[in-house]
Amino acid sequence: MSSATYVEPAESEPEIALVGGDVTEGDVRVGDTVRRPVGFNAPLVHALLRHLEVAGFAGAPRFLGIDAAGREVLTFVAGEVAGRPRPAWIADEARLASVGRLVRAYDDAAAGFVLPEGVRPFSGLTGLTEQPDMPPAPPYPAELVGHMDFTPDNIVFRDGEAAALIDFDLAKPVSRVDEVCNAMLFWAPLDDPVDADPLLQDVDAPRRCRILADAYGMSDTDRSRLVEVVVLRSRRAWFSMKQIAEAQGGGWARMWQEGAGDQIKRQEAWLERNGAAIETALTAP
Repeated sequence: MSSATYVEPAESEPEIALVGGDVTEGDVRVGDTVRRPVGFNAPLVHALLRHLEVAGFAGAPRFLGIDAAGREVLTFVAGEVAGRPRPAWIADEARLASVGRLVRAYDDAAAGFVLPEGVRPFSGLTGLTEQPDMPPAPPYPAELVGHMDFTPDNIVFRDGEAAALIDFDLAKPVSRVDEVCNAMLFWAPLDDPVDADPLLQDVDAPRRCRILADAYGMSDTDRSRLVEVVVLRSRRAWFSMKQIAEAQGGGWARMWQEGAGDQIKRQEAWLERNGAAIETALTAP
């Protein structure tokens, strides 16, 4: 499927640039399709999107093939995305709960996906290696191929409900608690308020974590692991982000140059200070 040539319709459509996100550049809309540069994780992403289509998961674009310009072609997902500046509804708790339900629906659909022979996660991402001083990864096994990039730019809303996910470039095998941690990072948010969007600087982050966990239907075991996992992920993020920026350049390098490494350090310190409050919110009756 990933090598299929996309057959253009008889009538041509204009290309309309799409804006938003931090990394991918060159996305355009053409009629009811989106054209994107083929990413470093394309073999896995194309196979995953095909699986989601067969599984009947409606919350993801369909992969249609490669166009004559060498770009991947996806179905356009209609709806509302939180661009920049963020809309007022970014702090809405009803929308927050719908994010948790969508992540759960995706994870359940992805749980049956098996990597095709010869396909490896991030197979084109060179230079990402373990370093002697890199903190350990969480000790919990992968359960599914997760989306792992639940930024407000990557969730499409319809009628106030999270309805679909876009941009699967960071998909990889992870645990369910990893997926919920990733959603919380962006939507609680789990960050020093100085780095949060102004609309999220004064929210009750532990409460929002509980809303997400409840909407997802998070198990008691995973709730007890979440703070441990998010702290370990944050400690490792500085190393991995630096390597990706050096290996990939582009938007990754721009984010690093703009201070992503310093933000990660502030996030780590904030998590150390607030971890107990988050765990109490998640596990309280």
